[in-house]
Amino acid sequence: MKKIISLLVLVGLSFSCSESFFDLKPQGRASLEQLSNKNGVGALLIGAYSLMDGVGAGNTGRQSTISNYVFGGISSDDAVKGTDAGDQPEQSFIEQYNWLSDNTYFLGKWWHSYDGVARCNEVIQIVSSAAVKDMTEAEKTQVIAEARFLRAHYHFEAKKMWNKVPFIDEKVYVASDPNSTKVPNTEDIWPKIEADFDFAAKNLPAVQAQKGRATQWAAKSYLAKAMIFQKKWAAAKTLLEDVLKNSGKKLVANYHDNYRTTGNNNSESIFEVQFSVNDGTNGNNGNAGDNLNWPYSATAPGRGCCGFYQPSHNLVNAFKTENGLPMIGAAADGTADTYNKVDLPNDQGITASTAFTLDKSIPVDPRLDWTVGRRGVNFLDWGPMPGSTWIRDQAYAGPFTGKKWMYYLSEENSTTHSTSKRNVNNNYRLLKLSHVILWLAECEVELGNLAAAEGYVNQIRLRAKNGSVQDASVTYQIEAYPAGTFAAKGADYARNAVRMEQRLEFAMEGHRFFDLVRWGIAEKVLNKYAAEESVPGTEPSGRKFNKRGYMAGKVFTSKNNYFPIPQDEILNSQKDGKPTLTQNTGY
Repeated sequence: MKKIISLLVLVGLSFSCSESFFDLKPQGRASLEQLSNKNGVGALLIGAYSLMDGVGAGNTGRQSTISNYVFGGISSDDAVKGTDAGDQPEQSFIEQYNWLSDNTYFLGKWWHSYDGVARCNEVIQIVSSAAVKDMTEAEKTQVIAEARFLRAHYHFEAKKMWNKVPFIDEKVYVASDPNSTKVPNTEDIWPKIEADFDFAAKNLPAVQAQKGRATQWAAKSYLAKAMIFQKKWAAAKTLLEDVLKNSGKKLVANYHDNYRTTGNNNSESIFEVQFSVNDGTNGNNGNAGDNLNWPYSATAPGRGCCGFYQPSHNLVNAFKTENGLPMIGAAADGTADTYNKVDLPNDQGITASTAFTLDKSIPVDPRLDWTVGRRGVNFLDWGPMPGSTWIRDQAYAGPFTGKKWMYYLSEENSTTHSTSKRNVNNNYRLLKLSHVILWLAECEVELGNLAAAEGYVNQIRLRAKNGSVQDASVTYQIEAYPAGTFAAKGADYARNAVRMEQRLEFAMEGHRFFDLVRWGIAEKVLNKYAAEESVPGTEPSGRKFNKRGYMAGKVFTSKNNYFPIPQDEILNSQKDGKPTLTQNTGY
């Protein structure tokens, strides 16, 4: 004890003559001084980009993954939660329209959106300061343009989720004042999102030296998407035509080239979220936010976990064709469609040990088997999908598995995977030329130009017709709409055809729910879906099988067009004893 006291006295004497001993720099973080230069600004901007995949904002990553598989997929008629009944009940509540403001998935998505916004604001604040002396004004402007593109993206994600959300820019955000961002959510933030995308479009180059950075074409496409969400058809059309005619982008020959690692950053891509593996980081790289969405088998892609995010019967049936065309009617909300009256043959309720031969004679759109794994059909180069051995609980979640994010067996190596076979460098294509073409078709329908809309839809259908197919033994049948079909059948038929084309082209990519809401048809479509998906199905042979009985009695109402604002965030928004955030109607 005496030795310890003596040592403390000596230490005190050694430093008593100087107060600088107590003036310590923070360890493990960069100072403002260190960041106020070209390298520091660049690092901060990369940090803002790094959240694009949805991982790294203090949540599980699944809650905010860029694929939006929970909010855009299982909330819609495209997909079910998958796995088994007891796994991730928060997702089950979302799937079944039982939305409570304390669901951790809503909180995680909010955290991510505004963490991304905060990172963008820090970039803009620092690069705009006089302290940064080693950058030209042109270099600073481009950094600000990239940061504003990203800031608009993060706000867009929040806007389509909750509608009533605050816009936080670099003038509002003060890092040293936790109350600075406690602002009301009563203002419509679309104009500010548009302003950020517009600034980016005017100040970004047409081509970036580094893949993954935003370009003027990405900004124009995203600005057009924001306008489409607001039904600004003419303004969106002008932007989209510019992208289509002048960006140099073109459709790839084969549809599935957009969904494999060898197709990253291809000629159709306008903006991709870059996934890297084996890059020196630990764990959360590749498509880590989607690491549950793999077949439940060690013999399948992903090698054994976890069975989430399975396609619905409704989605699979939507790919059936008649004379090469979708089985749709002349009602814009899809209520006259006939594709779901009889189910496509499948192995629901048939065990893996039971002999099964899939009836492949029924004509389907070839995009079905690039989107959905089904028993008896080739699964990329893994051979025919074996059935329920790849499904965690077929009786609960159905016989299908998603396919677009899967990898070829021949590509299973260290350049495409991390140690986990479920972290893959297959980029997420956020904006593709196919989006631009089908948004143009949508604009033309709404502007009354049905022939032009038909032409755009046919570009997409002809690509699917002329491209490669997954399994030569399946009867694939897809044709362009005969000239004059849209005009002859009317605007509502044309509108429905464009909407169906968007569903088929981008199925399981996390867009469907948000599309249904912006079209104003979510309530009708999803109530019809819940009613039909919950009762036994019938194949053309007359065989009946159970579907998703847990959807019986589930009701989607108008309040469900937007999710509840997380209760924790409302509580945390208190300023002067009152919350600044207001909950969405009905919650």
